[in-house]
Amino acid sequence: MLEENFSARGHRSRLRTRFERDSAVMADYEVLELLLGYGLTRKNTKPLAKELLRRFGSIRGVLNARSDELLDVPGFGAGLMSLWLVVREVLSRHADSAARRREELVTPDAVVCMARARLAGCAYEECWLALVDGRSRLIAWKRLCRGGVSAVAVQPGDVLERALAHKAAGIILVHNHPGGCPTPSRSDIDLTEELRQLSPRLGVRFLDHIIVTDEDCYSLAQNRVIRRQSGSV
Repeated sequence: MLEENFSARGHRSRLRTRFERDSAVMADYEVLELLLGYGLTRKNTKPLAKELLRRFGSIRGVLNARSDELLDVPGFGAGLMSLWLVVREVLSRHADSAARRREELVTPDAVVCMARARLAGCAYEECWLALVDGRSRLIAWKRLCRGGVSAVAVQPGDVLERALAHKAAGIILVHNHPGGCPTPSRSDIDLTEELRQLSPRLGVRFLDHIIVTDEDCYSLAQNRVIRRQSGSV
């Protein structure tokens, strides 16, 4: 066992040297192998790295995989899951930070990027709000509520209350569909239409309702499922 650990450390040291010299030339499994090594410090992580890529297709697929899917892979235990959650949170906050810079205008693509980074691999539905000022600059990016595997209960009053609390001029509602299909449900459309009608009474523009999956998205405003109020994202 001691000899095996020594061999794994030597291999990882050589791999790290190659990475520091020129990371771009390294294979995906080698980069993933290095990351896994921070959670499994005494094991050869190459077999696990290759198995994860085989199952999920790419590094993005591995990072976006659901927790239960990852824990189903032999060798991927609770310790690695903790590391993965930290990595995901760092990536989510990195995506958030670009749109959080007040000098940048919020666009549908920027909102989708924030939402997908935050919700990738999430096994249940969550509803988030992107709240903007009169020049469509982001004021707040906040989770409104968390639901189950196929629905999230959202009350229009809760959305508008959050917007008023932040003195927002506009609202972009975002939620995910874990099943992978971004098509809005009847309840999604009804909620959106209710918010479109109620928000002008409070002096707030309802700009869009965006549904995201790991690979796709759907804008109810851009697809003319709802009539967008004056102003744009």
